[in-house]
Amino acid sequence: MFSDKLINAIKSKNNPTVVGLDPRIESIPEFIKEIAFKKYGNNVKGISEAIYYFNRGIIDSIFDVVPAVKIQVAFYEVYGPDGFDIFFKTAKYAKEKGLMVIADVKRGDIADVAEMYSKAYLQNEYIDAITVNPYMGEDTITPYIHDVIEHEKGLFILVKTSNKGSYTIQNLETENGTVYENVANMVNKISNLVKGKLGYSSIGAVVGATHREEAKILREKMPSAIFLVPGYGAQGATAEDVTNCFDENNLGAIVNSSRKVIFAYKSQYWKDVYSEYEYAQAARSEVLLMRGMINNALLKRKYIAC
Repeated sequence: MFSDKLINAIKSKNNPTVVGLDPRIESIPEFIKEIAFKKYGNNVKGISEAIYYFNRGIIDSIFDVVPAVKIQVAFYEVYGPDGFDIFFKTAKYAKEKGLMVIADVKRGDIADVAEMYSKAYLQNEYIDAITVNPYMGEDTITPYIHDVIEHEKGLFILVKTSNKGSYTIQNLETENGTVYENVANMVNKISNLVKGKLGYSSIGAVVGATHREEAKILREKMPSAIFLVPGYGAQGATAEDVTNCFDENNLGAIVNSSRKVIFAYKSQYWKDVYSEYEYAQAARSEVLLMRGMINNALLKRKYIAC
């Protein structure tokens, strides 16, 4: 089951983090673009191949220290068929290196359409889980559950997102609490359908690290859900901010960082240590730093609670 595999991977690597592969061609090292453009041309095909070269370097540098990668489909869709091909090639390469793969696709549509999205992604051998948008209601989520069970895949439902403007809809009050609390109640109900041996569900929730107090509420409302936690790093959330997403065993959450990791070689912290030719080593160093900071924050929280 997906949840058991993910929790075991987190435990084995002592690392509750996921690296987001959100490549921006303008931030990819020049030497990679030169190689790809020389072979394929400075066009959509060349850009797509440059992204794949870049992704492989990142994956090679972090596969032994992180449990999973998250691939945001928008950064590939923009390049049409060539980009989509690289999306799936990246997923395939990550799986071959032993990583779990979360496809960040945020699909959300009526049941018939949701069934097709589910077949496209959850029946793909290189993808372990996807993100979905519940805005259209519970009946648009249920078509995914068959594939979650049948193919041992995972689902992360948007509950409280990390963007600043999320409050305009998600924090609206209803007679049963805020919108995000209502979504959490729905997730908790359906998450009980797919629980693994370790007590966690393969139906999880996206909960932004930038909303520390809300995360505390949501952890109580969805005790068996694994939280996929965006917002760390480039969006401003710290290691201390993410701790409320974890349960009392310091499990049940996986924290994503994208730009801060994959473009670490350009950051103020690492740019004097690594050249662009060492972008992958810089990404590894950032991941190890992130792991240490989050694990230390969780350990501190545990001591305070004792």
